Amino acid sequence: MTIGIGGSTAVIELEKIENRTLDVQPILLTEYLERIQKAAQLMKKFSVKAIYLNAGTNLYYFTGTLWNASERMVGAILFEDGSLEYIVPKFEEGTFKKYMQVESTINCWEEHESPYVLFGKLLKDKKNSSGSIAIDESSPYFLVDGIAKANNSYDFITAQNITSACRMQKSKNEIAIIQKAKDITMEVQRAAARILRPGITVSEVTDFINKAHIKAGIPSGSYFCIVLFADDTQYPHGVSIPQPLKENEAVIIDTGCRLQGYLSDITRSYVYGTASEEYKTIWNLEKEVQRAAFEAAKIGSSCGSVDDAARKTLAEAGLSPDYDLPGLPHRVGHGTGLDIHEYPYLVRGSEIKLSEGVVVSNEPMICIPGKFGIRHEDHFYMTEEGAKWFTTPMQSVDNPFGY
Repeated sequence: MTIGIGGSTAVIELEKIENRTLDVQPILLTEYLERIQKAAQLMKKFSVKAIYLNAGTNLYYFTGTLWNASERMVGAILFEDGSLEYIVPKFEEGTFKKYMQVESTINCWEEHESPYVLFGKLLKDKKNSSGSIAIDESSPYFLVDGIAKANNSYDFITAQNITSACRMQKSKNEIAIIQKAKDITMEVQRAAARILRPGITVSEVTDFINKAHIKAGIPSGSYFCIVLFADDTQYPHGVSIPQPLKENEAVIIDTGCRLQGYLSDITRSYVYGTASEEYKTIWNLEKEVQRAAFEAAKIGSSCGSVDDAARKTLAEAGLSPDYDLPGLPHRVGHGTGLDIHEYPYLVRGSEIKLSEGVVVSNEPMICIPGKFGIRHEDHFYMTEEGAKWFTTPMQSVDNPFGY
């Protein structure tokens, strides 16, 4: 029997878990203001007069205002001098004030009025009658279309070069929050492995993982949860009709939580019972490929070169260096922060350079059609000395959690 897998119950494991968030330090106003100033500097560099930040993670990142995007325009215009102008439906003004962290003028529009016309007025009030205006890359089409049609004297471009340049460089405070979220999900992963038994269903495991995250101090529970057994594990993001667990079958659990807006994301692969020789071989290869990617992650190296290193190791083992199966069908990793997938991406051809503060996943999944898939996913962040793991990678196929 694989060490650390099975042998307990959900009741016993939930009882062990304690709130681990009591010492978490939130992002302070001073950091939001620093982010705004960095964005303003980049705007001058790229000759951008203003950026529109739509409700969602970009608005939250720069202003601390937590507001979900909807069919109504809610956001902020950030000008190159670092000033802000909020745009909010009039009936939401009172609520918006309660969420606002960086204080500035709230400009309101009534239900029968056009927020896009208001947008243009605010630009002109700041003496901007033409030039490049960057729009939040996450903005829905209806909003971009509305802004452009109501304000045809401007050159509208994506804000991604500016927003991603800021968000890719995690501060020490951000990394500390992410570390805590990772620690919590890692504890939940270990507990979930211990409750497994023949006949347990995917829904039972996902329910436990959600409750375990809550018990650990995450009121919202799991941000997401993928649980796969047997040959379902060959499909990276799950199946429509999952099967229950049987003896000596492969397991993949991929889950995470949100803490102070920041996300964890960890995948563990192992066997309930005894692994076949083929499974052991691929499990160990997956570990080697993950290690190769980690060792290639150097300050100044391109994100594409990390993906290349993983595929080189696969090719040396006789699998495809491309996306063919059996092999690795997707990129090696993705950035994580306020969004589960954000820049940069460890993908072939990416020239984005790794620099201090960058946070990325390392998950070069190997899929064997008709049999199983194995994904070891841990995240690392870049320091002056190089890459550093948030969580310790899996130890061995017989003792994956390193007990």
